[in-house]
Amino acid sequence: METTQTLTDTPTSVPQLGRSVTIQRAAEILGVSRRTVYYRISEGVLQTIRTRGGSQRVIVESLAQTRARH
Repeated sequence: METTQTLTDTPTSVPQLGRSVTIQRAAEILGVSRRTVYYRISEGVLQTIRTRGGSQRVIVESLAQTRARH
């Protein structure tokens, strides 16, 4: 059985995901394209970390702050 995580109606709600999420998952949570996530990263709106493999992941706390602002 597959489970999906949904956001509640509160603007600051972010599913329990751990410390960071992929760019794709961040786009899904925010309801925007991956390109928009990259723009928000370059603007300093979203904070990221780099994995040892070099992948970029979005900090979940910055997603919650972004959702609270919009």
